[in-house]
Amino acid sequence: MPFAAAMSEHPLTAHAVGEVTGAVLERIGERPDFATVFVTPPHAGALEDVMRTVEEVLHPLVSLGCAAESVLGPHREVEQDAAITLFAGHVGPLVPLELDALPSESGDGLVLRGWPAEIPFTPEVLVLVGDPYSFPAESFLAWVDANHPGIRVVGGMASAARGPGGNRLALGTRVRTGGAVGAFLGPGAEVTTLVSQGCRPFGDPLAVTKAEHNLIYELAGRPALEQVLTQARDCLSEEEVVLLETGGLHLGRVIDEHQEHFGRGDFLVRNVVGADRSSGAIAVGDAMALGTTVQFHLRDAATADEDLHALVAACRADAALVFTCNGRGTRLFGAPHHDVRVLSEHLGPVPMAGFFAAGELGPVGGRNFVHGFTASVALLRDRSGDPDTGPGSP
Repeated sequence: MPFAAAMSEHPLTAHAVGEVTGAVLERIGERPDFATVFVTPPHAGALEDVMRTVEEVLHPLVSLGCAAESVLGPHREVEQDAAITLFAGHVGPLVPLELDALPSESGDGLVLRGWPAEIPFTPEVLVLVGDPYSFPAESFLAWVDANHPGIRVVGGMASAARGPGGNRLALGTRVRTGGAVGAFLGPGAEVTTLVSQGCRPFGDPLAVTKAEHNLIYELAGRPALEQVLTQARDCLSEEEVVLLETGGLHLGRVIDEHQEHFGRGDFLVRNVVGADRSSGAIAVGDAMALGTTVQFHLRDAATADEDLHALVAACRADAALVFTCNGRGTRLFGAPHHDVRVLSEHLGPVPMAGFFAAGELGPVGGRNFVHGFTASVALLRDRSGDPDTGPGSP
């Protein structure tokens, strides 16, 4: 097996990093291509020491990491307590990335610093970890889609800080408090990306007929709030209506308008963040252009559980990198280890690691987006044993 992962909950940083590096070294040996390290706040101040130990013990070609409010590893999730989780593997060719993003002089564009002038292979996936206070992830992903179509971006935004300058990101032994770090993965490992948005649509698809920025005034010619109430009454139970009133209402924007029918997975889901009874408008966590097809969605623990099961059920993998929202875990499901448990149920006891993010990155409908309340997963498979990739294959 070319992948390994380990997690330690020891409160002393030196002891915890010793446990995880020793466990990974024993399983796959020195010089893996790629390593990720995620630590919770009790270890964040010593992130340089953690990364240095990983470099000295494992000697990975590329290592990256960050501090996060909670992390996950093999078999379990550790929420808001001391933990270090380490993943390492042989993934083939890769290129490290260290980015800063600044607005252009005109104010209507993006200036990227750190994007390589040339990549010696066609990248399949970019694993990226960013700082939500200094890195404009949505603008960056739109830039990637426009300039480098086909590159899937999967990862998350660091979640250990409550304000600018408080997050810590690492590329090798270099630790920074802003921007983003990542790695391009080439054809050495087969990577499948999944984004579980944890919602189900209800009611009918509707066209946006009056809107301004993120405020929707009319849907299909009627006040947006009226449409919410009508469709909820016609389609949902009393218990589900209560969920809508406590934060469960979301709006899905159709990604491909050329489809005849829409179902779960065809929408980019965004929060409904407010409503105004006097105007009948609803506020959504995204801009909605006139003519856009949208549909209301319901999010609750049962739906989120069903959605992740459905996505992973048919998958095979030898390892997983998992970026789950810091609004999931016990906050959503009422019990720990949900996402790790579901993945293990379908994939088996494969190495996995990740963190609870303040925004998850992943592709939906062939385009890259920033998500909330999702689980964005990179499933890795070893190609070395495949008949069509071994010696003598074309």
